[in-house]
Amino acid sequence: MVRAAAHVARTRCRGDHHTMAAAGRAPDGRVVTAVNAYHFTGGPCAELVLIGTAAAQGVYELDTIVAVGDRDRGVVPPCGRCRQVLLDYFPGVKVLVAVDGRVRAVPVAELLPVGYVWADHRLGTEGADQEPPAGPLTPGG
Repeated sequence: MVRAAAHVARTRCRGDHHTMAAAGRAPDGRVVTAVNAYHFTGGPCAELVLIGTAAAQGVYELDTIVAVGDRDRGVVPPCGRCRQVLLDYFPGVKVLVAVDGRVRAVPVAELLPVGYVWADHRLGTEGADQEPPAGPLTPGG
């Protein structure tokens, strides 16, 4: 997976618009790759582009994902936004990260301890239709 992402980073990341590549592996072994679309307004990271690219190819589950920087920067951990999205879309995904110079697989939940779980707070879930508790943080309270 690191080789696949590094190959894409070397061959497809050009200039300031595409500086990161990602590779994700589906449970059936298929590998999907993508690059970021950098823009001063934020632009999507390679991991987020990968989620859409995977879906366009019929891949809706990922078991492993990695991001690699251009100019031979190596494995780069996901930003906070990507960690949250990965946790929400694929709570069991393992993320390849570099630790002490070695690449290891880490469950996304370990990268985002005590993370917000989007599914727990959607409308229609138990308790979602209750009023928030009154107090100083409540609007108008």
